[in-house]
Amino acid sequence: MKSYLHLSNGQSFEGKLLTKDMNDAMQGEMVFFTGMTGYQEVLTDPSYKNQIVVFTYPLIGNYGINDEDFESRKPHVAGVIVYQGDMSYSHFQARHSLKDYLDKWNIPLLSQIDTRAVVKTIRKLGSMEAAITPDLIYKVETSYNENSQLVSEVSSREITSYGNGTKHIVLLDFGYKKSILDSLINQNCKVTTVPFDTGLQTIQNLNPDGVVLSNGPGDPKQLNHLLENIKSILTQYPTMGICLGHQLTALAFGGNTKKMLFGHRGANQPIVDLKTKRVYMSSQNHSYEVAEESLMNTGLQVRFRNVNDGTVEGLVHTELPIVTTQYHPEANPGPAESVEHFTEFLQMINDYSGREKAYA
Repeated sequence: MKSYLHLSNGQSFEGKLLTKDMNDAMQGEMVFFTGMTGYQEVLTDPSYKNQIVVFTYPLIGNYGINDEDFESRKPHVAGVIVYQGDMSYSHFQARHSLKDYLDKWNIPLLSQIDTRAVVKTIRKLGSMEAAITPDLIYKVETSYNENSQLVSEVSSREITSYGNGTKHIVLLDFGYKKSILDSLINQNCKVTTVPFDTGLQTIQNLNPDGVVLSNGPGDPKQLNHLLENIKSILTQYPTMGICLGHQLTALAFGGNTKKMLFGHRGANQPIVDLKTKRVYMSSQNHSYEVAEESLMNTGLQVRFRNVNDGTVEGLVHTELPIVTTQYHPEANPGPAESVEHFTEFLQMINDYSGREKAYA
């Protein structure tokens, strides 16, 4: 069926809808992903909640959808834009086609779009609202609401434990990827996931060795009302913040965040560790960054930096056992060389164990 992609700047693109016919428009923030593989992980990453994803690689769906690579129980994207997405799949693990999987969840898959032109627009003008619709003429309305909380839509509602390792980690769930959980379990940890707004007292009752603040969707400042609680947790336990968790750490100590023009999304972002001078290739998905100039007097300092644009990619605290990464050390999709950051985090827990919270 002929359908259209309409951007909020007035541009329109004609394409072919591969999924079932739409009765209403599907609207969301338009972003792009540069990886050649990993579309299944992207679709099910809660950080993409309510976003329309343009895949820059022209052939998407050629290895199907399997039962192993989901990052959550369902897809979170609002829509998918590809050049070609209806080819046969042949991977031995595949159980569904891309089309059938998105059809199951009523997510439109629009093909035969000039993805190069769409991405050039985003890179020039920034991420913007867009809509997929059968209507030739459609006005895209701005749907951003500064009071909306996407995190509340993707966070778990119950406290759940996984694994039985020797270290107990509480994972504060802002929309975590399953790969983070798996990486911690593989490091011989017991992991307890808790809802994003869980208070310090509840976490203390769980008696963890350390805390991880997970990734998640949206503007970190939508969670300003939780910063006091987050800071109380950060000052009580060795903590690792990932993506949104990294941004919330900066905000909790008095730093600032700002929206990027089009963000970082892909599996090939080079990161330099200012401590070791080592460069990592990283997997990323974020629209916001920590403003480096705001870190003065926060106790936080830059540990990791993006080689391409110089943006802040990770922090450490000068006194407290806190480390953060803007990128995803668990990867999935992407290179897994930075998974060693989990090992460093657990060593940090060992270094501070038995100090009776002397660092608080």
